[in-house]
Amino acid sequence: MRTVAKFPHEIREIEHTEIVLPDGCRLAARIWLPADAEEAPVPAILEYLPYRKNDLTAKRDATMHPYTAGHGYACVRVDMRGAGESDGVLHDEYLEQELRDGVDVIAWIAEQPWCDGNVGMKGISWGGFNGLQVAALQPPALKAVITLCSTDDRYADDVHYMGGCHLIENISWASIMLARNSLPPDPRLVGERWRDMWIERLKGSGLWLEHWLGHQRRDAFWQHGSVCEDIGRIECPVYAVGGWADGYTNTVFRLLESLEVPVKGLVGPWAHTYPHIGAPGPAIGWLQEELRWWDYWLKGRDTGIMDEPRLRAWMQEAVEPKTWYESRAGRWIAEPGWPSADIRWTPFALDAGGRLAGQGEEATDGALAVSSPLSVGQHGGKWCSYALPGDQPADQNTDDIGSLVFETAPLDAPMEILGAPVATLELESDKPVATVALRLSTVAPDGAATRFTYTVLNLTHRASHEAPEPLEPGKRYTIEIPLNNIGQQVPAGHRLRLSISTTYWPIVWPAPEPVTLTVHTGASSLRLPVRPARAEDKALQPFGEVEHAPALPITEIAPPDAYWRVTHDLANDAHLVEIGDGYGTIRFDNIDLTLAMNGVERYGYSDGDYGSVTGEARWEAALSRGDWSMRTVTETTLTSDRDTFRIVARMQAFEGDELAYEQSWDRTIPRDLV
Repeated sequence: MRTVAKFPHEIREIEHTEIVLPDGCRLAARIWLPADAEEAPVPAILEYLPYRKNDLTAKRDATMHPYTAGHGYACVRVDMRGAGESDGVLHDEYLEQELRDGVDVIAWIAEQPWCDGNVGMKGISWGGFNGLQVAALQPPALKAVITLCSTDDRYADDVHYMGGCHLIENISWASIMLARNSLPPDPRLVGERWRDMWIERLKGSGLWLEHWLGHQRRDAFWQHGSVCEDIGRIECPVYAVGGWADGYTNTVFRLLESLEVPVKGLVGPWAHTYPHIGAPGPAIGWLQEELRWWDYWLKGRDTGIMDEPRLRAWMQEAVEPKTWYESRAGRWIAEPGWPSADIRWTPFALDAGGRLAGQGEEATDGALAVSSPLSVGQHGGKWCSYALPGDQPADQNTDDIGSLVFETAPLDAPMEILGAPVATLELESDKPVATVALRLSTVAPDGAATRFTYTVLNLTHRASHEAPEPLEPGKRYTIEIPLNNIGQQVPAGHRLRLSISTTYWPIVWPAPEPVTLTVHTGASSLRLPVRPARAEDKALQPFGEVEHAPALPITEIAPPDAYWRVTHDLANDAHLVEIGDGYGTIRFDNIDLTLAMNGVERYGYSDGDYGSVTGEARWEAALSRGDWSMRTVTETTLTSDRDTFRIVARMQAFEGDELAYEQSWDRTIPRDLV
């Protein structure tokens, strides 16, 4: 890793400026650009987020945007309405107003004297989403996009639902945004109007979990902003990036397959982060790779990037199961296109004796029943890993005790999987609403089981996310279920394990009542996308060393209280997963601003009692400078019975020691086959 302080262009930073939109709303922006850009205009790169440019993303931004600016670009970091020092209220994700504002911001950028009229858009997560969404609106100046850890389908692949199952991330993310939306603008930048802006946000932003839980099937609410609805609307080139430990990797493969414009894909071993930060490692020189992309599409320079394979991916080697990895062993591979003509689909049959029978092996028919305890999933990690200790899957043997398990014999030769494995299950349910969770693991000779891909499916969504239908108890269904895309080697001597369960808590909310599924093995199978190793992989051009601009001066006052605990209170028969997260307490030395932000999530139940399942999140956030200070406390609890979900939430905001605003919510929402 190398810090670069001297660049081809001297950099000028505009810490804070305001972009006035056609309706008079002012959006706050931070800009890094070459010092002589007004005399020699340059292309511009927009990152458009709700995450507060002067504090929440300031540390990250300082290492990236000056680097790109120093190589001849104007980097414009904009907070959307209701965030940071921008006017207005943030009501939800990806609303029409947000996207139209993005189009107007691009038009404003293109008209500035320091911009040559060519604009690119980049972003990770929210910024990766709205980069695709804004591109679909076709602003004339937008010439290319980089989208990282994002989705083209807001229902099928986002923090809210997975396979029609309600993700616990829905609670987690709603709680985080409730806390972030409670923060005020900085009085240093907006003056005395900061308090009126703050109270407007506190009153107006609302309880987003209520919106998301009110749409449990793939309706117009989720179709809005899902660019897969009309992928042809995207007419500019796209570079899509993901990581195997992240929750959004499937998007890279879908975009490679569906986009009609020039497109590249990159998947590393990483969690939800930029590749130059890259954890688990190895990190790569991503900022240099970005420059190659921007130089090609915004400056017309032939950097060779479009002569290279469309997809590069990290083929992971098998590792012992851990909930945190500093790095993942493996190697870079490449495919000229996707789907790849070199993938060989390899079938395995489910056997009544618990085997995964390969070609040439006989499999016996049988009816195997499974009714998993609610504890299955407690060792599954987080849907969207941030590479924090505890958030990746632990040894799967504990979860597999309550699952149907099918295994191969030890492999005679290594097998490499690239793509989405597909399970075909013939099954029946004893209840009208049921969940099935599928996991694939490598099993080492010592018995340790490392999960490398999985999926969940609400079986009422077996044919459609738009129009789910209850199961008919006792009726057999044949259902094809793709797992998440993955690049994974299974070494010789290891076994491959398929695990099937009826619960996966707390990754997904359980069905309304205990379920027994019966799997008929004779008609059930697993197909793996096997990629033969190729000699040309060794000739791939390596990525450069990690480079970044100098870090922002920040003092850590107190570290975050980060932990991940799974407990079973035997005296009270109570299970609890408890997660600590946050920023700790830090001071931005250059602006003398202290930020504290810490949260805890708790997911629990009493053994066997589906009515006891509870998700809770509590966040405390504070900002201070001199004699100015504010603090907020937000709490959210989700419970359910057979027919309804119930949300109870509260927000308190303090100015100094005085309560400035308080609001509570108590909402009941019917379950819709979830």
